[in-house]
Amino acid sequence: MQQERFDVVIVGGGMVGATLACALGGSGLQVCLLESRYPEAFAVSQPHDIRVSALSLASQAILEQLGVWPGIEQRRLCPYRRMKVWEQSAQFAATEFNSDEIGQPCLGHIVENRIIQLALLERVTQFENITLICPAEVTEIDYAPASSLITLKNGQMLAARLLVAADGGDSHVRQAAGIGVTSWDYDQQAFVASVTTAYPQQDITWQQFTPTGPLAFLPLSGAHASLVWYNTAEGVQRLKALDYAELKAAFMREFPAELGELDEIIATGSFPLRRQHARSYVAEGVALVGDAAHMIHPLAGQGVNIGLLDAAALAEVLTDAVAAQQEISSLAVLRVYEKQRRSHNLLMMQTMDLFYRVFSNDKTPLKLLRNIGLGLAERAGPIKQKVIQLATGLDGRLPTLARGESLK
Repeated sequence: MQQERFDVVIVGGGMVGATLACALGGSGLQVCLLESRYPEAFAVSQPHDIRVSALSLASQAILEQLGVWPGIEQRRLCPYRRMKVWEQSAQFAATEFNSDEIGQPCLGHIVENRIIQLALLERVTQFENITLICPAEVTEIDYAPASSLITLKNGQMLAARLLVAADGGDSHVRQAAGIGVTSWDYDQQAFVASVTTAYPQQDITWQQFTPTGPLAFLPLSGAHASLVWYNTAEGVQRLKALDYAELKAAFMREFPAELGELDEIIATGSFPLRRQHARSYVAEGVALVGDAAHMIHPLAGQGVNIGLLDAAALAEVLTDAVAAQQEISSLAVLRVYEKQRRSHNLLMMQTMDLFYRVFSNDKTPLKLLRNIGLGLAERAGPIKQKVIQLATGLDGRLPTLARGESLK
């Protein structure tokens, strides 16, 4: 079968891969985006999905630049203005962050992953230079620095000057390129429940730290919310074995009073937690973005946000290279992207690791130190502002993305 040639082939059309494709829309590069399954169409009457993300203000700015944000707004999202953290045994040391402190209308938005992906894929199809193949099942990847070859299950063969891995933590692209990772599993898993509460629409997300892990609340539209219960693997297995009546009682017993009355449990799920970092983000003719490059503890909900920053940074580097008539697959060009993102992501990962270690234990000296730290953060304006800037992604320069207008 004849090969189809592209400048860039992105393997993985989830939130990060589709963002990269949109960011390359109208760039003059011929781009192919491969996704295994198109998300189910959205209807307002549908219950909220179990998988949601806390999109930062930086992520919102990226999606606005790309013309994607309206597709999210017209579906369903929940802005939050406040964020509160405290320890189970020390309510007095609670720290609450407010968007007023940085002069913003909100700190971010909680959005269902499917809605984000739908809005992105809709935008992708509007560009003449982007080819979306979905469903696409990759059966073979022959990596070569000058021209990689991707074979699909239907026999279709794609040749790429630049191959982008946006295919998750177990990335086949990364493995084909021979890029290794350092990784370990955390001694925690996340149990997630989509619920409704007796409270009306809320504008706060909170976390209460316990020795076995945080108990977290994420507001959704109306009375809906997402609850995350971090626990040991054994603890999560016990939760999964409960029926909904027993589970409701467990939530009411273990979660703080801030939860209020729990009306209904709609759906539940769980997933293990892994910390993983690629030894390199690039090789000649290959670049890694999102989970293919890094996996982070979801404690502060930053995984998708740093992934979107990866996508935006890589798009900026590639479009700059095109303008300068440089080879987009060259190691010299791709290392500019790696330099921008690797140190930033490593800092975020190390920060989340520190929080995990400091708060996931019951040792008295550490309890005292963390309570002092939370108390200081509440009372020290500059510290609070820095934390908010880090959480919202406003602590550094955002990539400049040309909003392509080469539409079909």
